[in-house]
Amino acid sequence: MKYLFLLIGLIIAQITFGQNQVQKIDSLLNPLFKNGQINGNFLIAEKGKVIYKRSFGLANEETKQPLNEKSIFEIASVTKQFTATAIMILNEEDKLNLDDDISKFFPELIFYKGITIRHLLNHTSGLPDYMELLEKNFDKSKIETNNDIITFFAQKQPKVVFVPSSKYEYSNTGYIFLASIIEKVSSETYDGFLQKNIFKPLKMNNTFVYKRRSEPKKIDNYAYGYVYSDSLKQYILPDYLEETKFVNWLDGVVGDGGINSTINDLLKWDRALYTNKLLSKAAMIEMFSITSLKDNTQIEYGYGWQIENHNEFGKIVYHGGGWPGYSTFFARHLTDDKTIIILQNHDNITLPVHSIRNILYRKDEAMNIISSADQLQKFVGAYEIQPGFIIEVEKLNNQLYAKAAGQPTLELIPQPENSFLLEEIEAKVIFNFNSEGTVKSLTFSQGGMEIEGKKIK
Repeated sequence: MKYLFLLIGLIIAQITFGQNQVQKIDSLLNPLFKNGQINGNFLIAEKGKVIYKRSFGLANEETKQPLNEKSIFEIASVTKQFTATAIMILNEEDKLNLDDDISKFFPELIFYKGITIRHLLNHTSGLPDYMELLEKNFDKSKIETNNDIITFFAQKQPKVVFVPSSKYEYSNTGYIFLASIIEKVSSETYDGFLQKNIFKPLKMNNTFVYKRRSEPKKIDNYAYGYVYSDSLKQYILPDYLEETKFVNWLDGVVGDGGINSTINDLLKWDRALYTNKLLSKAAMIEMFSITSLKDNTQIEYGYGWQIENHNEFGKIVYHGGGWPGYSTFFARHLTDDKTIIILQNHDNITLPVHSIRNILYRKDEAMNIISSADQLQKFVGAYEIQPGFIIEVEKLNNQLYAKAAGQPTLELIPQPENSFLLEEIEAKVIFNFNSEGTVKSLTFSQGGMEIEGKKIK
């Protein structure tokens, strides 16, 4: 399943909380929940103190079990920060070196010259993403594992997309390899190493690697992830929807995802990262440092963390995660010690990041360029980007949202000249008018690519 709306980064700002802000967040989230646009757990903390914590919706659509603060979610790519930390632990124990070539651990990949552990950590290896490569090569009679992915690369020898360290391109493959390196070096399973060295020391008692299809077990308070079926008009498990059945075949793959946790455990993780319980101060600084390419271009990604040095809000490290049925986000505002944790178990949901940020920074009353209900209403409609791929623009609470089938719903943030930002995916939408002043189409712009979509209703 191809996701146009990548869940790679969400920025939520810092605040000094007061009752007014809490009420405003409730006023934002409650209507979204009633409209079926959020389903999950939200936690905001300041200097470790929980300021806002709410659960919205169901953990199990079949039994109607509601979510609660102990609900356990698959955290998807938020897993990467744990994989990176495990590598850094082994590095500090002198059991590996970040500049070790990957062929040291995988002799069968000797043809990949010059790719190091460091390249895997910061997505500068040039390795193609395994999910795209395997899309047409799944052996649907079995569940793939990390070893299967490595064997596939050894046999097929797919070429690198670019020379290592010449470019940044997000690739799950690197974190598959990192998880296997952890196992080879430690002589433990990936889960076993994390349990011993991270989860148990931090008393993260509800955090673990879970392979629901290949190694099922009873888990209390488990939040099942659901995708929306247009044909059935209801949420179902991704296991049974054609576009998302790959969750069955990739259930044995870990490192890029696979960890399950709770909002409370992730807050424990956040607090530990302000100490040296796991890593030295120098290692922590390195993990949260931006990456420099060969040409000295700086990339806002460290080791398992996206990084922003904001002019107003200080340094923020964060990561989002998206997997069929789950949408997750974890941000740490390092300058003022603020924490944002969002775990959702529906795929067709809203990420109200911009609105929350404006509330947290008390900027909600100072915007926007296009703000009145009448002005916004003219953009509402359905736009066909490609045959069968439609973006729907809708208005709720005087805010525009864009959504497409199987994608999270994202906020359209007003800009000049009938344009809007999609901050989470670094994209822009421009609405085009006919001679009568009616919106006729929109232009979707992302990464130098522009696609026009005609308004069909």
